Amino acid sequence: MREMTQLGTNLTAYSRVANELRQLILAGELIPGERLPVEDDLAERFGVSRSTVREALRSLTSQNLAVTIRGVSGGTFVNRPDPDQVSDLFGIGLGFLTVAEEVSVAEMMEARQLLEVPAARSAAHLRSPEQLERILESIHALPSIEAAPNFDANRGFHMRIVEAAGNRLLEVMTRPIFYVLHTRFLRDAAPRLFWRQVDAEHRRIGEAIELGDSDLAAAEMTEHLEHLHATYKTIDRQAGRST
Repeated sequence: MREMTQLGTNLTAYSRVANELRQLILAGELIPGERLPVEDDLAERFGVSRSTVREALRSLTSQNLAVTIRGVSGGTFVNRPDPDQVSDLFGIGLGFLTVAEEVSVAEMMEARQLLEVPAARSAAHLRSPEQLERILESIHALPSIEAAPNFDANRGFHMRIVEAAGNRLLEVMTRPIFYVLHTRFLRDAAPRLFWRQVDAEHRRIGEAIELGDSDLAAAEMTEHLEHLHATYKTIDRQAGRST
């Protein structure tokens, strides 16, 4: 195991150990799948008790940075990162920020503009035939004006476009915003006319991507997100929440 720095005194002992190990993992000094030293060795290296080491390892495990395997050949290992887990953790943190009104709907929608407009542009010229088929299928899955609104179908359309843009990090960053908006607005019934307009806008975006027209796809996505923002803002205002 690489050399570890001497611990400071500003944090609790287990937090300091966890921070040191976390820094080694994020710096690539400890690689995914690598087994950490046993508790006795870590306790000696850090000058703390075994119980303190145990708490530090629990902290890393709760953040999906480490995993503990029981048995003779077990131990604590650096976890192999999973994009979905990373995205889920980001979603939880973002959701907490919105509940505390540290992040507004306006800021989330601005972030969507920054992420999804370029994604639509890229998807128009990068999408494979299979990805285009999934985008168009997700449009057909949207609810009609007579059916109950389905936020999942709406989110699915946008995720298919993000996936077609070919950037996995973009998917990790975008999915949590959908999750938070879904949680925040799932119980708020938008007017059925809103869903009819969503359906029409999705169809125009899909047609632009099918044509391979990047500029048109970006323009249609921009208009669509501006419409969504206006509706979400109205719902929030009616609910007495900050936007």
